[in-house]
Amino acid sequence: MRAAIRAVAPRAIEGKGYGIIGYKLDGRPLVYCAGFKRHTSLFPMTAAIRRAFAAELEGFKTATGTIQFPLDKPLPTGLVKRLVKARLAEMRARGKK
Repeated sequence: MRAAIRAVAPRAIEGKGYGIIGYKLDGRPLVYCAGFKRHTSLFPMTAAIRRAFAAELEGFKTATGTIQFPLDKPLPTGLVKRLVKARLAEMRARGKK
């Protein structure tokens, strides 16, 4: 997951926040990811992003702000990249306001 995030946001700075790996871009939080016993999670994924990718997210567990990818299946790297791109677009749109 880290490689997918870096591929989309190579200037993002990796660090730790809330006890998990996080990425900041221009000093603002971009995404966080974490591994758990049965899944990895990517967040924050806003409701707008989850709605926009609803068809692609079928079969994955989602909750407020997070998407879970089970460890017993290959990580959908392309989907992760598209989600991070969507998050970047959200950040840029907010920055212009």
